[in-house]
Amino acid sequence: MRNYLGFSAALIASSAAVATDRNGYRAIAAGDFRTAVQRLEAERRIHPQRPELMLNLAAAYRRTGRSADARALYHLVLRRPVVMLDLPSGDVASSRDLANTGLARITEFASR
Repeated sequence: MRNYLGFSAALIASSAAVATDRNGYRAIAAGDFRTAVQRLEAERRIHPQRPELMLNLAAAYRRTGRSADARALYHLVLRRPVVMLDLPSGDVASSRDLANTGLARITEFASR
């Protein structure tokens, strides 16, 4: 079974947990990254190895100025087995590709 993940200005999970926003989808989509961080950190205490949570939390960390924390999570995803994730566009991407894209965004943002 693939996990569902969205990818836009931030990585946004869009799985069945959207109803309760356990994956930060609504908060990230609304641009409320601080709330997303709180929800995702709480959910990661329960499910620490879920790549969609790590990717979304890394994106929220980056958007709240916590680039080092974001970078650490992206590297953690890269050390885990690859998971295929469905994007809202209907495309499928690997957790590894999404983590590499996130790392590139941190580097791009830092060079501005």
